[in-house]
Amino acid sequence: MKILIVGAGPTGLTAAVELARRGVMPQIIDKRSGPSNLSRAVGIQQRTMDILTPSGAAEEIRKEAVCFDGVAFHSGPRRIAKLALNFDDKSRLYGLPQDRTEHFLARAFARYGGKVEYDTPFEGLTQDETCARVQMGGTESPFDHVIGADGAHSAVRKALGLEFPGFDLPGQWSIADVESPDWRDPQCFQGFLLPHGDICIVAPLEAARFRVIASRPDALAALPVPMNVTNIRRSGAFTISVRQVTDYAVGRVCLAGDAAHCHSPAGGRGMNLGIADAADLAGRLVDGGLAGYHAARHAEGAHVLAFSETVRKAVQSKSPLRRMVMPWVMKLVAAVPPFQRAAVHYFVSG
Repeated sequence: MKILIVGAGPTGLTAAVELARRGVMPQIIDKRSGPSNLSRAVGIQQRTMDILTPSGAAEEIRKEAVCFDGVAFHSGPRRIAKLALNFDDKSRLYGLPQDRTEHFLARAFARYGGKVEYDTPFEGLTQDETCARVQMGGTESPFDHVIGADGAHSAVRKALGLEFPGFDLPGQWSIADVESPDWRDPQCFQGFLLPHGDICIVAPLEAARFRVIASRPDALAALPVPMNVTNIRRSGAFTISVRQVTDYAVGRVCLAGDAAHCHSPAGGRGMNLGIADAADLAGRLVDGGLAGYHAARHAEGAHVLAFSETVRKAVQSKSPLRRMVMPWVMKLVAAVPPFQRAAVHYFVSG
């Protein structure tokens, strides 16, 4: 079976690893000149670690990642609640820059004999009942199946003529990848509720390195408590889209990851959902049960989009009443162990 994967991010690399592990060596291409050095996604769920365990990638990730010890909520600078993590398998959450996750996935793929072909752009495709013919890097080659894992602006999705319905959230968000040697609670995921429905989030990436995200133009300026920043590795602004493709599979071509869905960072599901797409798809391709891929992953994608929007709307509410009540609700949840466990399971594993 000849399979092409377009895109060597976490989704594409997971598909490559899982296919190779099952005895099918795919070809994987990427238009970039080499591996990314951007942190992008941060949080890694335990269910994702379970997916990556058979290939050995999870063990390498675990050695380097930060295992979060809690989730803390603040009203402005004042801490109002902290929920403990790691009390069972479903409550584990790891932090690692996306480029390092990709590094370990690429290493796992290499152990099976695979290699990413960089500087190879996807340029189009046609398909019929016998194969999919892909134009890439100035050549054309036939494949039994193609996996589009080439991100939110997917060229594969566009080549299929698929709609990507949804909406863009108003306003700009900002991000900063920083080093801070003495940040408080360095293993805690922290959220800050700001005036007018704004929020700021600080997530550990590795020792003394953190991701700051805010619904304001300057993430560091939005942070309501002091942070001793000794180095800014990356900063910028972005808009958030909430979208899901109409069909995850058309003929011999399937979409996975951000090529199929995108949503807000609330809940930290994006990379985890893409990795789950990839593992599900790889298993179906090897086992011959591809027919159910769209139904299964579209339903899961819809669930995660709804979950992310529920979390985002709750923390970004501009209702004076809701903003007044929320700190009391968080305090109550933190004070009652069964409520705390249920909230953590909902937040961490959905």
